[in-house]
This record gives sequence, C-alpha cells and structure tokens, in this order.
Amino acid sequence: MLALNTTSFSLLPQNPKPFSLSRVSSFICRAFTKFPGDSDSDDSPDEIPGRRSNYSGVKLEETVGGKTGKLRLDSWVSSRIDGVSRARVQSSIRSGLVSVNGRVTDKVSHMVKGGDKVDCTIADLKPLRAEPEDIPLDIVYEDEHVLVVNKPAHMVVHPAPGNATGTLVSGILHHCSLPTVSFPGEEVLSDVEDASDDELNMFSANRSPNYGDSSVMCESSVRPGIVHRLDKGTSGLLVVAKNEHSLAGLAEQFKKHTIKRVYVSITCGVPASVAGRVDIPIGRDSNNRIRMAAIPGTPKSGKSRHAVSRYKVIEKLAGGGSALVEWRLETGRTHQIRAHAKYLGIPLMGDEVYGGTKNMALSLLQHKTPPMFHGKLSQLVSQIDRPCLHALTLGFRHPFTGENIHFTRLPPPDFAEILSDLRAINTEKVTHPNYF
Repeated sequence: MLALNTTSFSLLPQNPKPFSLSRVSSFICRAFTKFPGDSDSDDSPDEIPGRRSNYSGVKLEETVGGKTGKLRLDSWVSSRIDGVSRARVQSSIRSGLVSVNGRVTDKVSHMVKGGDKVDCTIADLKPLRAEPEDIPLDIVYEDEHVLVVNKPAHMVVHPAPGNATGTLVSGILHHCSLPTVSFPGEEVLSDVEDASDDELNMFSANRSPNYGDSSVMCESSVRPGIVHRLDKGTSGLLVVAKNEHSLAGLAEQFKKHTIKRVYVSITCGVPASVAGRVDIPIGRDSNNRIRMAAIPGTPKSGKSRHAVSRYKVIEKLAGGGSALVEWRLETGRTHQIRAHAKYLGIPLMGDEVYGGTKNMALSLLQHKTPPMFHGKLSQLVSQIDRPCLHALTLGFRHPFTGENIHFTRLPPPDFAEILSDLRAINTEKVTHPNYF
C-alpha cells in the first residue's frame, strides 16, 4: 500500500456525479485549433521559432566525411538536415528514397563510413487519423463538459508516427463518440532509437486550418479536446474538454497558470537543496536532438523558452541513494520536469533519455546502502521500465459551473512497489514548514 505524506497530498473526495453520456455531434475541427496556453503541461510540445515545420521533398546529396567512423544511416542523415526527426528520415529510407553510393537501401540501420556518397529525399508526411477504439479508461470524473482520466504508463495520449493506435484519444473517441478527422502529420520529438514516441510539434502559429476543406485539417484534430499532455511513460491525471466552450475555458486557465498540477517522482539521488524553485529556460538539447535541456540564461528566441518548476523532497530513500520528490509547475514545457530534474543532478529513476539509467541508479543506491541490500537493489532496478513520474493531483475551475474541483490519484503498482522497496531499506521524512 502506497502511503504519501498527508501534509503534502490530500486525498480529496472523488465525487464523480452520475452521468448519462450524450453524443457530441457538433464538436468540429474549429474547436480544436491551438489556443493560447495549449502547450502548458509538463509534456506539451513547444514549437521553437525559426524551425522548419515541413521537410517534404528536402534533398541531401553529400559525401560522408573522411574522418567519420561507421554510423547508422538514419542517424547520419538526421545530423545533416537540421531539425528533421529520426522518424521522418527512417520513413524516407524505408520508402526507397535514400541511396548509398548509387544503390538504394531500405535498411535504416545500414552503416555508412567516410567517403560514402549519400543521396536522400525526405518523404511526404503520411496523414494520421484518430480512430475510435474500445480501450478501457480509468475515468475519475465526467459530466457533459469535461472528462478527467487517470492515464496508465506506456499509453500514448494521441496518435503519432509509430503510435497510430491504442492511444488515449482513441479510447476517448470511442467513449464519447466525438468526431474523428485526419490531418497531415507533423514532426516527432522521439525518446527512443526507432523514433516511435508520442510527442508531436504544434503547427506554427501563423498557419491556420482551412475550415471549408475537409482535406486540410488542423493538427489538434487528431487529439480532440486535449489541452495538456503527459509523456508516454508518465502515469496520472489528465483533463479532456468535451465541447468548444470547455476547451476554450480550460485553455485560458492553462494560459494564466491557474491549473493546479502536482507530480511525484522517484529520483536518482537527493538534490543539494531539499526544496527550491528552478527558473531555467528549456530548449532542445544541442548534443541530443531527441531530448530537451535546461539552458541557463535569458530565454533566447529560437533556442529556449521560459520554464519554472518548484520542487520539494518528501522523503530521502535508501540512505540518500534516492528520493521521493514533489513537483509543481508554473509553466509547461516539453519534458519540463525531466529536464529540470537532470539539471538539478537528480534525474528521474528509469529515465534513460535524461540520465536516470539503470546503471546510474544502481551505482548511487549501492554506494549509499550496506552490501546486504545490493542483490535486492539490483533486482529492483532491473525491473524499472519507465521514468518514475506520476501526475498525482489536478485542480481547475469547472469551465461551465465555475466550481473549483480537485482530483487525486495515487501512483500505480509499479511506482508503489519501487517506493515500498526503497522505504524498506531506509527512509527519512523531510519537513517543509509553509514552503508551498
């Protein structure tokens, strides 16, 4: 049984009201265009100004540098076309649009070396469609206007290249009978080698959909009602708008930062200060384009955006080899908590992209604990298969009634078991009088 510090986490009444589901037949694409504040979640993709939004037809004719060792073809091409996603390059290779030394190859892992001549044409984007699917949903609250869902880990929020089915949006469309439309897919911010993660970039702000042409649809149409997002590996609470009025109302609250969002994580190590406010801009990592990075200094146009996270350590675990940390967001940038945790030197346990590797976690834990626990810790760490991050609490003003409502869901069993095992070794609660 997972027990959290009740002074920090109030388990509020769940108070869902009986609801007879009605079909929402008038919820059209116009309701899903990008509103100000739409990207204000810890995992919402941000469009970086100056970055190209469509790479269709871009050509690369180049010889691999003579001093370059062997590299994967998809990795090398991605490094030569600034901003293009690995997924897009892989699609181009598999479509037969890439040749090496005059011979077409459809193998994304083909190795190239110095002196090889590569010819590449970036493939057209393939349209994505959010199709209703009968997927079980953990619905925390529902009425005619909003839906609050407890998302499991490993579920993608909306369709993206590599994750076209089995998404939260697909389950919601089946549940609510919302209209389904397609759109020309956009680039992906990937967390994995084969570029099949869940993050899509927004259409640029000056690009507006053509409402009179059903073949030209807005990006948001593949994620109806979604005003904030959670990473594929993140579990927890997410609110969905069920009509245009609710979408606009919730988006305005995100814009004004009045939405209450509390997250908990298990980290590798303990921060130097057990509580603090991280005010560090976030932008794409120049050394690894599949992740974001905290970039100290003034936010720079095209490079980074303002990002603020508040955190406090709830418990020090396993002799200080780990910690249970609470996070509250003042902004909502892509991978904000994950990037800020890495900046603090406490990457989330299980976050392979941001430094919380199994090797790092085990090394810290074994360094802080007696040898008698090392075997157990090795087994514990080997079973972690996602970043230990959970969206614990969500609070907002109901867009129709004006009532302030709050919901809390404890972390799922995988998170709870890791926390319980670390507590069994050693735990030290940390108090923070009036910090938040």
